[in-house]
Amino acid sequence: MDAFTDRPFRGNPAGVVLLTEPRDAAWMQDIAAEMRHTETAFVDPSVDPHPLRWFTPTIEVDLCGHATLATAHVLGGDRRFTTRSGILTTRQSGDYIEMDFPADPPEPVDELPVLAKALPGMTIKAVAKGVSDYLVEVADANEVRALRPDFQALEQISSRGVIVTARHDGAEDVISRCFYPNSGMPEDPVTGSAHCTLASYWAPRLGTADLLAEQASARGGHVRMTLEDDRVRLAGTAVTVLRGQLSV
Repeated sequence: MDAFTDRPFRGNPAGVVLLTEPRDAAWMQDIAAEMRHTETAFVDPSVDPHPLRWFTPTIEVDLCGHATLATAHVLGGDRRFTTRSGILTTRQSGDYIEMDFPADPPEPVDELPVLAKALPGMTIKAVAKGVSDYLVEVADANEVRALRPDFQALEQISSRGVIVTARHDGAEDVISRCFYPNSGMPEDPVTGSAHCTLASYWAPRLGTADLLAEQASARGGHVRMTLEDDRVRLAGTAVTVLRGQLSV
């Protein structure tokens, strides 16, 4: 599935494995490494709420937005999932799938010395730390688009990854790019879980709970965000590009 897009070969690709029997974590990790998507989701559709787990090619993760969107797209309708981040729900709303995720308000922190090397040419305005990622606000959208990060320096930062963001200069409210070399993903195309942090950061600064975000990777994608107390509703679309059957 390609998630957070309405066109094939855009957005963020995710594998979705519909389990027909119990499988252990080692098997899931092998499949995720074989698929080589940023995340592969494993779901048991016979149980409600559906057990759902997410794996990168190298590790299991606690929360993944685009693979949840892809899973809900495959299963259709309104769904509930049991995950490492608790019960997550999805709701079909026209062409969009809306996901109810925990908010992640990042706390301001001092700028890390390694950031200047990791993000060359950036005008760093603020640094904050969420549950999993550092968020770095830079001067404008053009800086986000032009960034060529030093991935070796990024690997020295002790977090899942780094979100680089600014106010948008077009119809969208927010622009970002997300880097996760420590999780086997130098740059993630569109990161649903990062928008739990982005919504929590930008909503009070822009004075609105409803935001439209662009993630400006090479594939690109868009995420609708609504902040409600300690929850974030993320909405997007997805398209199917391949169906098949695992032989192992």
